[in-house]
Amino acid sequence: MNFKLIMVLILIAFVILFVIQNVAVVEIQFLFWSIEMSRSLMIFALLITGVIVGWLLHSYSGYRKRKTAASLERARESEEE
Repeated sequence: MNFKLIMVLILIAFVILFVIQNVAVVEIQFLFWSIEMSRSLMIFALLITGVIVGWLLHSYSGYRKRKTAASLERARESEEE
């Protein structure tokens, strides 16, 4: 069997076990609102939120590095003239 397929099947099994073991309902309160949801759904939502925030911050830092490199290149070119 393919190694990647085996790893994906093992990962899916762990996810299923995680969801089965974390079905308890928890209440989340923030400022003026509260919501009740299963613990596994809350952890999944926090994971997705973290991935999106991390991706956005990484993209922004890459943009800043490219912008800084471009401005340094322009400064170097103006010094040479």
